[in-house]
Amino acid sequence: ATGADHAVGLGLVGFSLLLFTYYTIWVIVLPFVDSDHVVHSYFLPPEYSVILPGIAALILLLCVGTFIGIVTWKNRKSKKVN
Repeated sequence: ATGADHAVGLGLVGFSLLLFTYYTIWVIVLPFVDSDHVVHSYFLPPEYSVILPGIAALILLLCVGTFIGIVTWKNRKSKKVN
């Protein structure tokens, strides 16, 4: 792997760690903090802690389903040509 691959991998790991930390604080720690505390201004309302992962899961399922459909269609198409 090249240096660019390592940099991209490190960036993805860093982003994932940041996202995991933010979500963990948002969902697990924040409910125990007073609602008028200043830390609440850095986080979205709690309803989004369910909505956003749900939307992400739907997008992931759509992408996986589309990929499987395209691969299946191309395999069927290539068998008809032979």
